[in-house]
Amino acid sequence: MPESKFMEMAIEAALDNVETSHGGPFGAVVVKDGTIIAYGRNEVTAANDPTAHAEVQAIREACQKLNTFQLTDCEIYTSCEPCPMCIGAIYWARPKAVYYACTKEEAGHIGFDDDFIYKELSLPMERRSIKMEQLLLKDCDMPFRVWGQTLTKVEY
Repeated sequence: MPESKFMEMAIEAALDNVETSHGGPFGAVVVKDGTIIAYGRNEVTAANDPTAHAEVQAIREACQKLNTFQLTDCEIYTSCEPCPMCIGAIYWARPKAVYYACTKEEAGHIGFDDDFIYKELSLPMERRSIKMEQLLLKDCDMPFRVWGQTLTKVEY
């Protein structure tokens, strides 16, 4: 299947989501070796889950189907340029490529403006709109120390 067909499938998932589920206008597919492994659509309002973006949903499904936590031999096709959260999930999943249709600016024009998140991330913690403060407890780094010494860990 040519690349344009995979993008068409991502766009169709987004359109179907708007028309049938009244969800956000975002869709994604994960492809491995020329075959669609997983679909994702924005289910934030349907699932009452702010992390249920199309890319995250597609990554979750693909990892389950492939029984792995990394998608190194996969490509992600998404109807829109990924938001900061999805970019993080994509980097953790480690696909070999991501292709997108619409831009984040186009999404911003219809009310999906992620620019405020990019701005927040560039601010020092004390200037962010959501309070973020370190609370140091005795031995709070114990999980890190144990992880560092564990011989059976699966690194990622």
